[in-house]
Amino acid sequence: MSEEKIGRVTHYFPRAGVAVIELEEGSIKVGDMIRVIGRTTDFTQKIDSIEIEHQKVQEVKPGDSFGIKIIEKVRECDVVYKVTED
Repeated sequence: MSEEKIGRVTHYFPRAGVAVIELEEGSIKVGDMIRVIGRTTDFTQKIDSIEIEHQKVQEVKPGDSFGIKIIEKVRECDVVYKVTED
């Protein structure tokens, strides 16, 4: 498996369990696997849904800021990687 850096966490809503991610490069779509790594964060999860401005979308591109449900607490500036099988 390989990992490609795609963006950073810009905000986290703990009550909703939602992370806002700024996509810096590449693309990501529903069903993709991501890994979030930070000072105290390191987990992998599948993306079940993506929202931009409270509208569900299937895919995001560089420059997009989007929200996803997240399985663990994340922090601002945590790095997000797209996980792909070789």
